[in-house]
Order: sequence, then structure tokens, then C-alpha cells
Amino acid sequence: MTPQTSAPDPSTAHWFKSTYSDPQGEGDCVQVAADFLVSHDLVLIGDTKTPGTYLTVTPEAFADFISATSSGEFDTV
Repeated sequence: MTPQTSAPDPSTAHWFKSTYSDPQGEGDCVQVAADFLVSHDLVLIGDTKTPGTYLTVTPEAFADFISATSSGEFDTV
């Protein structure tokens, strides 16, 4: 897979909130968009409190983060 060189447009992404986010949307709300896996080989990670601001990571880096979080490598995430 060869990613495109242009930056993904986050306004076209389908964002999903973490199941650990505050259901009322008033707390820590992490969101993820995987729309650009095929076109850009990227996963977007954002915070609902700061729309338009996001991180881009490779699918491998995101999988490593999820694995480390699930195994308790971090005290609190």
C-alpha cells in the first residue's frame, strides 16, 4: 500500500468516540477516524474538545498503543 502525499481532510472523516469517553460529552472524549487507512495509511486521533486538531499515526503505531493500553502499560489513559 502506498499512501498519498496529500494530507487527509478530517472534516470528511467518520469519527468514533472511545467507549471510555464521557457519555454526556463533557469530559475526556477521545475520537478516532480510520477512514484514511487505505488512501493515506493513517489513523486520525482527536479530542472532541478541540475540533480540527488531530494526530496522525500509522496503523501499526495505533495498534501498539491499543495493545500497551490494554495490557496496563500506562497507569491511566
